[in-house]
Amino acid sequence: MTYCIAASLNEGLVLVSDSRTNAGIDNVSTYGKMHAFETSKDRTIVLLSAGNLATTQAVLEQLKRDKIKDAKININTVDYLSEAAQYLGQVSLEKQKQHMDAEGQSAFNPSATFILAGQIGDEPPAAYMIYAEGNNITTSAHTPFLQIGETKYGKPVLDRFLKPDSDLDEAALCCLVSMDSTIRSNVSVGPPIEMVIYRKDSYRLDEYYCFESENAYMLNLRKSWEATLREAFSRLPALDKTRSKSLLADL
Repeated sequence: MTYCIAASLNEGLVLVSDSRTNAGIDNVSTYGKMHAFETSKDRTIVLLSAGNLATTQAVLEQLKRDKIKDAKININTVDYLSEAAQYLGQVSLEKQKQHMDAEGQSAFNPSATFILAGQIGDEPPAAYMIYAEGNNITTSAHTPFLQIGETKYGKPVLDRFLKPDSDLDEAALCCLVSMDSTIRSNVSVGPPIEMVIYRKDSYRLDEYYCFESENAYMLNLRKSWEATLREAFSRLPALDKTRSKSLLADL
């Protein structure tokens, strides 16, 4: 399984991904889900991937080949990030279809989902989630983040704390807590954890982090978060027992 997050905020982007792949309980390995592209100077593009590993690798290779061959449509020729998302969706569909039989079924599931994030030209930084069907969505003022993979465990903290005007460094902490919460509840998500903080109009990916297993900072973050949660829980208002009554009285 996989878990990837993209927070698209006024100040820029925070992207986080795990590196665990799982093809069965006896076949667990690591493979990076975060991929940065060398592009022209007016753009910065990062791809996060989830789903069938063969499909994601094939898509990445096609995007690289199109750029090298200077194809009519590639990540350097599109004018908007939304166009790059549409292009990526088409490539993904083509690669998935190679593993489909005549009835559109497959002996295995070749589907993959992606998050394409970055900045092109003068448009604001943005993030798009590309579904296996090739279509895409972006963030909104109410939900300034996207998730792919094992999303449910890490979503509550993102819902509570991430806002479009959130500070990038604080958003990075929020995303790391979201990732750690997922790792805690799902063994199919695991380190190394990759994170990049992209600041608006910088066109650079200098703030990159890779947290290996048992990383001292991540262990400290986990302990601090758990201690803070326990303290907050202890301060919750006590249950008002004066409102209790017998269940049998209503039967």
